[in-house]
Amino acid sequence: MTAQVRGVAAPTRAQVPAGTLRTDRWWLLPAATTVGLLTFVVYGGFRAFQQQYFFADERYLTPFYSPCVSLGCASEPGSAHFGMFLPDHPLIPYAALSLPFLLVFRLTCYYYRKAYYRSVWIAPAACAVPEPHAKYTGETRFPLILQNAHRYLFYLTVIISLINTYDAIVAFRHPDDGFVVGIGNVVLLANVVLLWCYTLSCHSCRHVMGGRLTHFSKHPVRYRIWTWISALNTRHATFAWITLGTLVVTDLYVLLVASGTITDLRLVG
Repeated sequence: MTAQVRGVAAPTRAQVPAGTLRTDRWWLLPAATTVGLLTFVVYGGFRAFQQQYFFADERYLTPFYSPCVSLGCASEPGSAHFGMFLPDHPLIPYAALSLPFLLVFRLTCYYYRKAYYRSVWIAPAACAVPEPHAKYTGETRFPLILQNAHRYLFYLTVIISLINTYDAIVAFRHPDDGFVVGIGNVVLLANVVLLWCYTLSCHSCRHVMGGRLTHFSKHPVRYRIWTWISALNTRHATFAWITLGTLVVTDLYVLLVASGTITDLRLVG
């Protein structure tokens, strides 16, 4: 029996020799998305394993090393807010307790799925542009069925966001000068606020607040929270990209201060 041909090559479809009739630069968006995601992965991977310049002015801890729980954190006194218990090894990030979960959380994020499916996976790259894959099984088989872990990773991400918030708050206290406010504090605080916007605008968070409710009228508090999160959810893609940028900017600022390239400007204290 001859296998039935499906997709754009099916006999019932118009036989158009061209891959697509689009004449605009439809490839720009998927190409830019690929470059943006790849840039963050390369930078973040390098910094996670660099194992230096992660703690500045005895109070600024970069989010790429939070929480700093490696024995190597002893090189920067005050950076390990929650103790040191992981072995110090070049192949183990100082924040190995959080980075894998954050990476998988973003990898399984509903927006990021759409972004890299269309750009890296080309499934499809754009409207009226056929994808090169011979078949489509959706997210029902391995490995894509693991995308469903996103809803559970959300809870771990909330805990890590609380840790990042703690880092930003304790950074206002210098061990020698007491309460101070520097440019680094503004950078860390802005990053935390935007990370919370990304986390709380998550589809999983929206579902937790109101997804299982049958009658909103019987749960007015949860309904109100659900409406707030729904409003944030409309900007989830925006926060997804903004936080990639703020993470890099925050880490880069800590790196520059820690390496002595620039000096943190104090606004108070």
